[in-house]
Amino acid sequence: MFMRSGSLLLIPAVLLIGAQCSSTPNTDTPPAQAAPLPPEFGSYWFQGKAELTSYDLTQARYGELHKGEAVLVFVTEDFSRKKQVKLDNPAANPADRLPVLKLNFNKKFNTGVYPYSIVTSTFTPLDLAKDPHTPKVSLSVQEWCGHVFTQLNLGPKGYNISQKSYFESEGDNETKLETTLLEDELWNRIRLNPTGLPIGNIKLVPSTAFARLQHLPLRPEAATASLRPAPSNQQSAGGTPSQAYTIAYAGHKQHTLSIYFEQAFPHRILGWEETYLDGPGTPQPRLLTTRATRRRSIMLDYWRTHNNADVAWRDSLGLAR
Repeated sequence: MFMRSGSLLLIPAVLLIGAQCSSTPNTDTPPAQAAPLPPEFGSYWFQGKAELTSYDLTQARYGELHKGEAVLVFVTEDFSRKKQVKLDNPAANPADRLPVLKLNFNKKFNTGVYPYSIVTSTFTPLDLAKDPHTPKVSLSVQEWCGHVFTQLNLGPKGYNISQKSYFESEGDNETKLETTLLEDELWNRIRLNPTGLPIGNIKLVPSTAFARLQHLPLRPEAATASLRPAPSNQQSAGGTPSQAYTIAYAGHKQHTLSIYFEQAFPHRILGWEETYLDGPGTPQPRLLTTRATRRRSIMLDYWRTHNNADVAWRDSLGLAR
């Protein structure tokens, strides 16, 4: 069964996904090669629920570290190839239907008196052999100074980027980006099939959130990717073997990202660490590390739990009411 918010749709039991790791480092995004979904994929992801996971967050911002929390929401749904939005009625136009894994990546933290709220939505096809690129990423950042928005939409000649900002130097603009691998989609690729993660020398666009907070343009950067066992302090509480997928950007030698996840299906995200020189606009930027560690995880059809009585579900994730 294929899950979309509020209803279920039948899809084939097996899809092909992923890009098989190459033993030879690549200078560009590796070509996609078929890798079958595991037999248990459908029973986990097509049961009519989303996976919600909460994390303790320490976020770098303004040259300091700030305590907060993060929530990753993974869910499969039907996406429109043409409009690049969630389909309301997939049966009405099956040719337009693109099954995707969606990640809503939520961060909340305070900087002094005022709060930050960051949400990144990434839509990645389940069948990466057929549709090898993520069609859409959108980001919104809200804080008391104002808010900014970035959206990438995949077109026939690359990504179309729409950016809105309250900063005069950034303003509202439309730009283009070549079709390439996005850091934002790596989280979905881990959940689909981590053996398909690119390894070696790659070209990668840093995350939309990093680019906005650092006031950098979105563009492909040279990076080195590796996949190896996670360190002992990043192992699952149940003793399940874990892996670390690490990106080291060549242009910013001090910018690295490590995502820790369970080696066994469903490859739950255990946490992450991102180190970079933080504090743009401050007299002395500092090398800081953003860290997140998993609290709790549940499967829930959360779009049906919007009544006052449903606030108790936040207790299940260790989140403040």
